[in-house]
Amino acid sequence: MSVNIQAKPDMSFMFSSLGSGAANVAGSNFLADYASIKNGSYAKLMKAYYGGHAGSAAKSIAKSSVEKNKAETKSSEDKKAYSKVQTSADGLKEAADALLSTGSKSVFAQKDITTKDENGVETTTKGYDKEAIYKAVNQFVTNYNSVIQATDDAENDDISRRTGNMMNATASNLKSLLAIGININKDGTLDLDKSTLMDSEMSTVKSLFNGNGSYGYRVSAQASLIGYAASREANNGSFYTTKGTYSKNFSNGNLFSSTL
Repeated sequence: MSVNIQAKPDMSFMFSSLGSGAANVAGSNFLADYASIKNGSYAKLMKAYYGGHAGSAAKSIAKSSVEKNKAETKSSEDKKAYSKVQTSADGLKEAADALLSTGSKSVFAQKDITTKDENGVETTTKGYDKEAIYKAVNQFVTNYNSVIQATDDAENDDISRRTGNMMNATASNLKSLLAIGININKDGTLDLDKSTLMDSEMSTVKSLFNGNGSYGYRVSAQASLIGYAASREANNGSFYTTKGTYSKNFSNGNLFSSTL
């Protein structure tokens, strides 16, 4: 028995049995692909293709991450601004309500006031505690200014509208306010002159700040609405969107309570 070994000049004979079957997977196309792999051109093509797409995807992810971080920062800043508005509005309502208080605890309740003449003779009469009234009005002015300054940093239509209503109430009472030493600045804040207030008729001060429908009553009502609007915005949840922004998430759990 003899064995006949025939030399082959290249490795293509290894693939000859594959023929030119389904979809031309084998044959000359296969050998052409093999040559491309061998000389490195195939690797370059794959790197160029996937590198470009991978780079594009990476840029897209990076851009989305930056937008998300910006949105998160904006959301955090907004919540701080709304919380500041709420705190200042609550303070203004408290100051206004102190002036609105009636009865024996009212700052306008007349008290026994004792004075001495040049001979040392004491005289007791009923009158207003002007120093206590000044302190209460000064606290009102301080907290009013805090609301004006805080709302400048809050971008919300409801808060802006309520603040505008409060400022309109102040402007409509400007003449009476000037008479007791309260002036409106260009930025909407108030100034209080102590000497003018102390020399004013306390009954005039009382008519401005005490009683239903008074200036103090209107400011208290608007301060309450400003605080509510700010609290609602500060506590609203949100969803991050594909556009790199946050959408409001209002709780609607009560809509489903009847099904539980």
